[in-house]
Amino acid sequence: MEFDFDLFVIGGGSGGVRAARVAAGGGAKVALAEESRLGGTCVIRGCVPKKLMVFASSYRDAMAEADDYGWDVSMGDFEWPKFSKRLNSELDRLEGVYQNMLKNSGVETFLTRATVKDAHTIVLADGSEKTAKHILLATGGRPVRPDEEFDTSLAMVSDDIFHMDTLPKSMLIVGGGFIACEFACIMHGLGVDVTLFYRGAQVLRGFDDEARGLIAEMMAARGIAIHTGTNILDMQKSDGGLMVKASNGTETEFEKVLYATGRSPNTESLGLDNVDVELGRRGEIIVDEYSQTGQPSIYAIGDVTNRVNLTPVAIREGMAFVETVFNGNPTPVDHELIPYAVFTQPELGTIGMTEEEAREAGPIDIYATSFRPMQQAFVGREDRVLMKLVVCKNTDVVLGCHIVAPAAGEMIQMAGIAIKMKATKAQFDQVCAVHPTMSEELVTMKTPVRSA
Repeated sequence: MEFDFDLFVIGGGSGGVRAARVAAGGGAKVALAEESRLGGTCVIRGCVPKKLMVFASSYRDAMAEADDYGWDVSMGDFEWPKFSKRLNSELDRLEGVYQNMLKNSGVETFLTRATVKDAHTIVLADGSEKTAKHILLATGGRPVRPDEEFDTSLAMVSDDIFHMDTLPKSMLIVGGGFIACEFACIMHGLGVDVTLFYRGAQVLRGFDDEARGLIAEMMAARGIAIHTGTNILDMQKSDGGLMVKASNGTETEFEKVLYATGRSPNTESLGLDNVDVELGRRGEIIVDEYSQTGQPSIYAIGDVTNRVNLTPVAIREGMAFVETVFNGNPTPVDHELIPYAVFTQPELGTIGMTEEEAREAGPIDIYATSFRPMQQAFVGREDRVLMKLVVCKNTDVVLGCHIVAPAAGEMIQMAGIAIKMKATKAQFDQVCAVHPTMSEELVTMKTPVRSA
């Protein structure tokens, strides 16, 4: 059977674009459809604009520190319209980069919605059909609002925050994951009065308890009001924004409310009921270690599979797909020992087992230190950082590394190389310290603070 394309990719995010480009670069005839903007969640409404907002929000503390260090600093209010205009210009530029990369790779691009008709047929929004030997689903995920008896559409989700006309004076953020905590720190840094509701006992569930405890402590010390064990009971429009009745007995008006309570895979109305593609409980596409669905011609990568929802992982999954399908080299995706960064203030960098996970696996030693870093201690700030290694007592292999500090994301990328290579604590100790730095503590901690 002859097909219009060797590969048809549905979804123009980082994973789908990378797979399309690499396959086309190897000689395959490739098409890609994207119904929104090329670049996907990461470039258009996720990692990139969020990180630029992190940068913007950090200058208030930096300028206050500069004054303490002797600089004559005058600080006015943050001008959201000025920043927003520049942000949108940068996102437009990056989308153009993605368009050019696809064009230069020979990928035919359809800026429209595409759905699956059968194992080899894609239907575009105008009703036209395209056939392909292989179909790759890379449609990503979307933020969701919880089902409540009141109108949750009155609140924003993370996609909306980049499109605000003005910066609110007050904001309630609902959720305790990394997106909620990151935006709480961002908005506070921009001068917004921030309150955070989380129904659990501690924010950043799933991360190392000691690390997330310090981040919560530092967030509160900066002035973010964190209410754990708390949720919204009712929310109504008010003169000043939204009146929120909470489960902790309070009733407070906020100019804006942001739900950061999770994301769902984009599989609705994709036509998957027409093919042998199994969906999981949350709507995620079930795939094997080679990203193949139950329909042999259809594969899926990225957030739509709900495996590890990170942009670099989606890109690696796309590369492994091309290697498997087009290069004849079956390549399973490696989801082990992936470094993470949470861009709170201070940041969290983490890789490997938490202390809690490692305790369940066997005997461990914990090497940890928390201290006031030189830069902030000099000007009398109470900020603290954490450097922590989780070590297997039997093998001396470092099972996990957890860093809470400014630029922790930069540090964990380097530390992640050693952890991925299964370095031992003795090998960490053999590395000469770079002094004076915060990260030198990772190679100078000689005695465990506790064992389990």
